[in-house]
Amino acid sequence: MSRRCELTGKGPMSGNNVSHAKNRTRRRFLPNLNEVTLASESLGQKFKFKISAAALRTVDHRGGLDGFMAKAKDTELSDKALKVKKEIAKAAAPAPAA
Repeated sequence: MSRRCELTGKGPMSGNNVSHAKNRTRRRFLPNLNEVTLASESLGQKFKFKISAAALRTVDHRGGLDGFMAKAKDTELSDKALKVKKEIAKAAAPAPAA
């Protein structure tokens, strides 16, 4: 499984370890990923995601999973999260009057 946030697309970055003598060796900065279960109010279901701590704060700030998915860009979401976004959008759309 890749070390990538399913909601924001945040992944590992690279940089240098710098010693006191200014010797530089390559290193990786990994995102702070957590396995969380988020509930969708419109679907009445719970979904498991592997997301970063920053993404979890953003989900809380936007009022839950439904609010976050409404503003999320499709290019940043994983395939699983994109399916959930489409289900939420379908549930939130008003039924056409016949």
